[in-house]
Amino acid sequence: MKRINFHRQLPLHLMLLPAIVITLIYCYGPMFGMVMAFQNFDPAAGFLRSSWVGLANFKYLFALTDLRQVIWNTVCIAVMKILLEIGISVLLALLLNEVKNRFFKRIVQTISYFPYFLSWIILGAILREILSYDGFINKALGYLGMHPLMFLGDNHIFQLVLVFSYLWQEVGFGMIVYLAAITWVNPHLYEAAVMDGAGKWAQIFHITLPGICSMIVMMATLSLANVLDAGFNQIYALYSPVVYKSGDIIDTWVYRMGILNTQYSLATAVDLFKSAVSCILISSAYFLSKKFSDYRIF
Repeated sequence: MKRINFHRQLPLHLMLLPAIVITLIYCYGPMFGMVMAFQNFDPAAGFLRSSWVGLANFKYLFALTDLRQVIWNTVCIAVMKILLEIGISVLLALLLNEVKNRFFKRIVQTISYFPYFLSWIILGAILREILSYDGFINKALGYLGMHPLMFLGDNHIFQLVLVFSYLWQEVGFGMIVYLAAITWVNPHLYEAAVMDGAGKWAQIFHITLPGICSMIVMMATLSLANVLDAGFNQIYALYSPVVYKSGDIIDTWVYRMGILNTQYSLATAVDLFKSAVSCILISSAYFLSKKFSDYRIF
């Protein structure tokens, strides 16, 4: 019997083989490069012949004053993105769930979801045209008698531009996820609530939100792994040296140190530190979600 099942399942396992090989090559293979964090890496000497320096790279990077600002920028931008994305996505899903006109509902879903399919290369070019000094928004401000703003060149504004442009792309996807979760709420609960005289707000707070609480917890738990990942593609497409003070994050700093300045060992040490902290955060979030909300992802 086991032999028959093996022959039946063999084509399915063979279908998985290309994906497994690609994952091993592109995901697990490069992990060998983490050894650079403990070396004074020399491309000519390679991994095996580069001199070993132990934790010297980590001691050096923690002594850098600009790295503290980079970490603060990363955490600040990422936390604002996570909190606002979850809050606005849930709010839009609750509002759109109350819309009875299916045609209007589909139009709103399509318009809000469309930016999710565009890369940050395209969105960055669009935002640069809209937010430039002589762009559409500044022209509108001029008509209102206001002074133009340097949206992409002012350290006081740039983080807000990053957060709201991120929401523009991601909120539509989150809204669809929570709308799908709402469809799994038992409709008989709403009927019983109506019989008891509960209004729309009471139904939302006592039925809908508790019904999608597990999905909110799951999305929040998974998002915590990205606290040190504020979005390299987005920031790289929008930032410039003028806004390094407020817009430079760990990934962009690693890119400049590792690729542009050829400090491979230092950049690898920073990236390894980031990965370790992200692993701790996602493990802690999973533990807390299991303990306080009795919710398990795996």
